[in-house]
Amino acid sequence: MHFPVDLGLVDTDRQMAALGITTAAHGITASWEPGLRSLDAAEALILAIHALKPRLMVDTRIHLRHEVANAAGAARVEAWLAGGLIDLLALNDHLPDFVAMRTRPAKLAVVAGRSGLSTDELLARIDALAADRTEQWAAARRLAALARDAGIPLLSHDDETPEARSAARSLGARIAEFPVDMATARAAVSAGDEVMVGAPNLLRGTSHAGRLDARDAVAAGAATLVASDYSHAALLSAPFVTAATTGLGLARAWSLVAAGPARAAGLSDRGRLAPDLRADLVVVDDTDPLVPRVALTIVNGRVMYADATGVRLLTRQI
Repeated sequence: MHFPVDLGLVDTDRQMAALGITTAAHGITASWEPGLRSLDAAEALILAIHALKPRLMVDTRIHLRHEVANAAGAARVEAWLAGGLIDLLALNDHLPDFVAMRTRPAKLAVVAGRSGLSTDELLARIDALAADRTEQWAAARRLAALARDAGIPLLSHDDETPEARSAARSLGARIAEFPVDMATARAAVSAGDEVMVGAPNLLRGTSHAGRLDARDAVAAGAATLVASDYSHAALLSAPFVTAATTGLGLARAWSLVAAGPARAAGLSDRGRLAPDLRADLVVVDDTDPLVPRVALTIVNGRVMYADATGVRLLTRQI
């Protein structure tokens, strides 16, 4: 079932403003799969976001998730990078997971369904891609070089070992997006890399994929920023839960969802309250700190959301 893209983007924008999000990066996959994650679908969404930007309340950006196996689509990604359409580039290599789906028929059926392929057709494509990966990684290196030259922050995804993180760093990927274990996260931080963990992981106290516990990473100093991952609603509660469960003070915990992401994304004009920076401000009612509520969201000096408390604050005579 599909809804108009513009409607979905505007609705999501409203939700994010009400959740205190002032800058967002939509994660868009550019895969070898047809259908939902195809290059055509990615381009349509990228162009729709850019067309809507003047109407959106939240400063909205593009985080392109390039599947390394999609060497055939690399030229198109290059054009997007050259055209200034991409703000963050991640190199994702999920092909080994696809290969492993032969033993997971239920998951295979889900992927086939979203791709519009039969399971046999999907498996044939996976086998063809897995047969020779040389050009795939050559294309990924070219994209990484283009991103570096354009000043676009580069991420690696699901690094499984310190060695994998080191290899990604050699490409210029200084953001480790969801490293799978503590050793890899620690190695990344020790090398001066940014380490991203997910807000849902923090809230739940466990990874949905059975990997690194975000609370453990934060407590160990092995995480430098928190992203919304698959639930933008989780981001507001993340610093309060972090402060309550890891021993970090709220100010330090809040920096993981504000200063940390801004720094990693190269956005030096935001993430902190200081003279001459963007006037991005969120007023939060933390009467119940584990169920916080946004009263007021200001984006670049403009009020974008206010509940009844926020309206009273705005109209109060001082």
